[in-house]
Amino acid sequence: MKAWPVLAIAFIQSILFLGHWFIYHTLVVFFAGCLSPSATFALRDTLFVLAFTFVLATLLGFRFANPLVSLFYKIAAVWLGMFDFFLLAAFLCRLVDFAQFLTGMHRNRPAAAIFFFSLALLVSCYGLINTRWIRIRRASIHLPNLPAGWRGRTALLFSDFHLGHINGIRFSRRITALAAQLNPDIILIPGDLFDGTHCDADRLVAPFKQLSPPFGIYFSTGNHDEFGGAAQYSAAITNAGIRILTNEKVTVDGLQIIGIPYHDSTFPIRVKGTLETLRPAEGQASILLNHAPTRLPIVEQAGVSLQLSGHTHGGQLFPFTWFTRRIFGKFTHGLHNFGTLQVYTSYGAGTWGPPMRVGSSSEMILITFE
Repeated sequence: MKAWPVLAIAFIQSILFLGHWFIYHTLVVFFAGCLSPSATFALRDTLFVLAFTFVLATLLGFRFANPLVSLFYKIAAVWLGMFDFFLLAAFLCRLVDFAQFLTGMHRNRPAAAIFFFSLALLVSCYGLINTRWIRIRRASIHLPNLPAGWRGRTALLFSDFHLGHINGIRFSRRITALAAQLNPDIILIPGDLFDGTHCDADRLVAPFKQLSPPFGIYFSTGNHDEFGGAAQYSAAITNAGIRILTNEKVTVDGLQIIGIPYHDSTFPIRVKGTLETLRPAEGQASILLNHAPTRLPIVEQAGVSLQLSGHTHGGQLFPFTWFTRRIFGKFTHGLHNFGTLQVYTSYGAGTWGPPMRVGSSSEMILITFE
């Protein structure tokens, strides 16, 4: 095994362990005199075990696909989301306590802990509910030099399903049923159809066979589609009737569609070389499927009309929503211009890790071309 995965796992596990210790220490300090020795030991042991669940579940999820592993993965993923908000609650407890100390105010530590940790629990419950509410958003996009036949037609931007242990066959059936109701003329998927874990890929993607838009379904890989089961994923996607575009360009009734896989998109020189080779014909509208909203100067220079992306999830959970905005700026979500290039980034329909969304929403985008 290469050294970097081991170091990455050790780093992530260390962060999780320290975070769980901070929660434990905060609860013990704030409930001093309220917790019996047995309750304190039980809290310590429980948080110690929980600190290792997600890393262990992820390692198992990459190797096995069975109901027991899926159940363990779901429990660990839900706890990871709750941990995020409990950690914030612990920080807020400490912050308020310090402010009260500085100002000489009365410090009621148990009340503060009950308030912030209860709020964290409520926010976690909201996140679990919110992520299953898939919004159908509609956007009208004007593409210069769009073939007359495409005016008024619709395209479904469908991204980031993360099919696997969390989003299983029922989720796959649900999103394809929603897609069928929208009756788009074409479906465009810029990556992360799969979560990257071990799964029965053919079964999970089988519901997509029921979709038959007049101008087809096109897909380019995201980072999770390129994990260990990449060949299995690609075979299942192709068997479901979805056309994978790997540094390829197709012309669909006069509209050019280009797909670049995620791995290649991480190298500017590869993106530049691919787009120079597949250069969109001047005077014709073109769409690029590029998983992440990146390499925009290169894409614009190549003359692409519209880039469709996902990947960001909008950060999915606070405070990661804030960090994601710092990384991708306005291109984190929605339709924006980069010079002559238009970029639409979707939050995606699924989730990675915690099946929660706080500060973002699950969505599918129905685009009407003008």
